[in-house]
Amino acid sequence: MKTTILSPEQISQAAQWLAEGKLVAFPTETVYGLGADATNPQAAQSVYEAKGRPSDNPLIVHVDSPQMVWQYADVADKSLALKLMDNFWPGPLTIILPVKAGTLSKTVTGGLDTVAFRMPDNKATLNLISTLGRPLVGPSANTSGKPSPTLAQHVYHDLQGKISGILDDGPTRVGLESTVLDLTSSIPTILRPGAVSQQQLQEVIGTVQSDHHKVQPGEIPKAPGMKYKHYAPQAQVVIVDTVEDFEPALSWVKQQNQPFAVMAEQSVLDQIDLTAARATFSLGSNLDSASHLLFAALRKFDLDPQIKYILAQGFTASGLGAAYMNRLNKSAGNKHFKSQEA
Repeated sequence: MKTTILSPEQISQAAQWLAEGKLVAFPTETVYGLGADATNPQAAQSVYEAKGRPSDNPLIVHVDSPQMVWQYADVADKSLALKLMDNFWPGPLTIILPVKAGTLSKTVTGGLDTVAFRMPDNKATLNLISTLGRPLVGPSANTSGKPSPTLAQHVYHDLQGKISGILDDGPTRVGLESTVLDLTSSIPTILRPGAVSQQQLQEVIGTVQSDHHKVQPGEIPKAPGMKYKHYAPQAQVVIVDTVEDFEPALSWVKQQNQPFAVMAEQSVLDQIDLTAARATFSLGSNLDSASHLLFAALRKFDLDPQIKYILAQGFTASGLGAAYMNRLNKSAGNKHFKSQEA
């Protein structure tokens, strides 16, 4: 199969392929998604196959308006959902609602009676959904378990020959996937942290809790990213929690006698000895830039099979830092450098 990279001026071609049940990757403000017609069970199933994604990992349904949601969601009291949509859509917030019977297949919902909705903040993709006239499923457009794609070229690297097209709208702006909020629990619950913080949500709808439980074997997760290893390059990522720990971490990794890389803020890179590092990546000047560049850094290092270890800067897990550390911990398998190792 030939994979064609399309410009935003070629949306009609992308919509035609989607209507035919084919797969087209699309841009959002967070990461690139792997699109299929959400109302076509066979097309949705082919998303799992293209990614190598476990079939009990539910898909997020992307819409072009709040009105499209109510065709597929069965909600008696819409007040909380509408407040969230008014304040955060289009944007990096996914809302889990009860699914309306007979509208979406179990392939989309992962076998659950709930479904996750998002209205992405990307004009090209909103036009694509409107042109198709139906919502799109859209997990990250990468091989399952690998770092999420923030460029069309990342998608092409992973999925060339497996999908029909990639709608290229340049680099994504946010770089971390959306916050996932479950509105079907007694208290609204964050299942995956993202760019919309718990504090921001509470300012709009009141009490919001975070779910930190580990999904067990046999349990179906209500949101992507809860059960399986994600965002992992081939090399072992080791999180360095403080700037002061970088020098002992460098001493430790040199003792492993394996090629290594370092990803950190530029101010950190400037003050440590990197002469032995095979590669480095600047995460910019603050948490915002680090979050935006996290997946790009992991992908860059993943393209070099010689690299065996990646020292990665950690941040305090609050606000946007909660989302950054959620992704980084998953990519590292929760491995943090301990000073006694050096």
